[in-house]
Amino acid sequence: MALDRDLVERVLERLGFASAPAPDRAGLAAIYAAWCRCVPFDNVRKRLHVAAKDPGRLPGDDPPAFFAAWLAYGTGGTCWAGNGALCELLRAVGFDAERGVATMMALPDLPPNHGTVFVTLDGARWMVDASILFGEPLALPRADGETTAIAHPAWGVAARREGGTTFVRWNALHRPDLDCRIEPIATSAADYRARHEATRAWSPFNYSISARLNRGDGVVGLGLGNRGEITPDGVQSVRPLEPGERTKLLVEILGIAESLAAALPPDEPLPSPPAPPP
Repeated sequence: MALDRDLVERVLERLGFASAPAPDRAGLAAIYAAWCRCVPFDNVRKRLHVAAKDPGRLPGDDPPAFFAAWLAYGTGGTCWAGNGALCELLRAVGFDAERGVATMMALPDLPPNHGTVFVTLDGARWMVDASILFGEPLALPRADGETTAIAHPAWGVAARREGGTTFVRWNALHRPDLDCRIEPIATSAADYRARHEATRAWSPFNYSISARLNRGDGVVGLGLGNRGEITPDGVQSVRPLEPGERTKLLVEILGIAESLAAALPPDEPLPSPPAPPP
């Protein structure tokens, strides 16, 4: 599970560092900003894996394998894979990082469905997230009524604390003002693996390609058969992908190897989730 020194050095070099950032506020900001520019949130390898009915471990579940694939193919992962890898990279360079659990509140009353990362630094708790990609560490509010924010037109987020619970509001490419609720759940690599595995039966990311990455001062990506973009001045747009555009976007804009992008099956309609057990 832990990353060996050679792999850490290769990852840092690919992120643009000649040496490891110091485990301080500036170092955390530097490594997270580089991640948001270089490591996409995407389900490319998971989509191929699920479509092939491969019974093996879901792609990216193991952080060393996540980074090996990123170095070879430019792929990232969905939340459990990407945030598990980000957590281990931060630990490897000296940060007090931990895996976190949250809920993307696309519908009311959803169970926890999202992985994230928390870093304790200088007496404060900071959130960095390999899926939302908000560009710089977010200081989490400590008391009810307190708010914190990343003030950026394209990828800015705002956190608030209400009734002892923290909510982070962000702009998904297909849906602005989506709340992510932070859950008070202690977790581990084994728990992440189990939560990731539970998505094999049904997940929005099993049927069509989704991806997101910060590019320049904007955000670009795709999902649900659409291309999404947030311009540097915060204008959000979504339009249907044109024929052949999906592969081109994945390869030329997001940096994913054509050998994987071109092998993806066509997107499928999202089926209804299975009914919960009685």
